Amino acid sequence: MAVVPSDTNSGVDELRFRLGGADDAAAVAELHGDSWRRHYRGAYADAFLDDESAEYLDAMWAKRLAAREGTRTTLAEYDGQLVGLAHLIIGADPKYGALVDNLHVRAPLKRQGIGTQLLSLTAKALQEAAPGSGLYLWVLEQNIAAQGFYEARGGIRGDRKDVPPPGGEQRRLNGHPACFRYYWPDPSLLA
Repeated sequence: MAVVPSDTNSGVDELRFRLGGADDAAAVAELHGDSWRRHYRGAYADAFLDDESAEYLDAMWAKRLAAREGTRTTLAEYDGQLVGLAHLIIGADPKYGALVDNLHVRAPLKRQGIGTQLLSLTAKALQEAAPGSGLYLWVLEQNIAAQGFYEARGGIRGDRKDVPPPGGEQRRLNGHPACFRYYWPDPSLLA
């Protein structure tokens, strides 16, 4: 487990980063769900976010963290509590490379450098696992703050597409929300 010493600009005394495993599924699902409820409302149906997302995410993360081949989940902890996560799927796209399928930071700790460190650690892990691979992710069109975050870190906005509905169920979305691809042809710039 790596320990990152305090940074006077970060406001966070000490962060611990480690790989996620099956035992972390419930905590990861809870953080992911909290982030969805804060940032996806309007795009995702309220009934799904409020009533179904916890069960959906519990099952999804239990499966993901049990079968880790080709993936890497980096967790950020502060004072023993999960405060951030980044999930990487290596080789997800033949053109764009590895997919950062999730990057979430607990709301009260945003703008403290945690997301930047998670993205950097993810890029470093990708360089080790798949040298020369690009890196990309998808951001909801309505999530302007996240778009600004990725652009500030050199992300290039690419194509736009409809958001795939969670679990393939269109009723979990409000209409047809869109998302943008952000990509880094050379993720070593993030490391």
